[in-house]
Amino acid sequence: MQNASTGRFARIAAIGLTALLAACSPPQPLNFSVQNVQPSPVKLDADLRTITVTPAAPNERTGDLPPAVAGITSTWKEATQEALSRSALFNDDSRRHVNLEVKVLKFENPPMGITFPTDTDASYTLIDRQDGSIIFRKVISAQGTTPMDFAMVGAVRARESINRSAQNNIAGFLRALETSQIATYRASKPIS
Repeated sequence: MQNASTGRFARIAAIGLTALLAACSPPQPLNFSVQNVQPSPVKLDADLRTITVTPAAPNERTGDLPPAVAGITSTWKEATQEALSRSALFNDDSRRHVNLEVKVLKFENPPMGITFPTDTDASYTLIDRQDGSIIFRKVISAQGTTPMDFAMVGAVRARESINRSAQNNIAGFLRALETSQIATYRASKPIS
């Protein structure tokens, strides 16, 4: 009898320890990298030279920005550069050189919740370096949520919702570029 109760206690202790360790897992770092970016079927006749990501001025904002927005903008820039590189949208041999300016207009994350819906707005502007003209401008709005089964700890789900919202925003920018008037379909490569 004692062995049965000892075994039962060991199982309960193991389950409790597992639940405790799962509840204590720290939130993941910010990761705005868009998953599964494939080379685009279209190409832009432009060579992308620089990318800047900045927080919007108070009069430009469409919502709240977190106090630590500087950390978000550098992560956003890296993820945008990575997504554009993998999509191969820009033509490095083009005579037209452009800069991309991204302004984060809104980054709202609720302090409490179940799925932590996080809303982002960002303005993406392509500027021709030769004459300063704007060749593309679009505000992209996106949302990221994280279901309860992702993690029991709310802070982990909140951080993942932040990641997903930024990822969805950058992916929306790629789709907008692909369907813009400045995009042209790639010529088929001859089969050798």
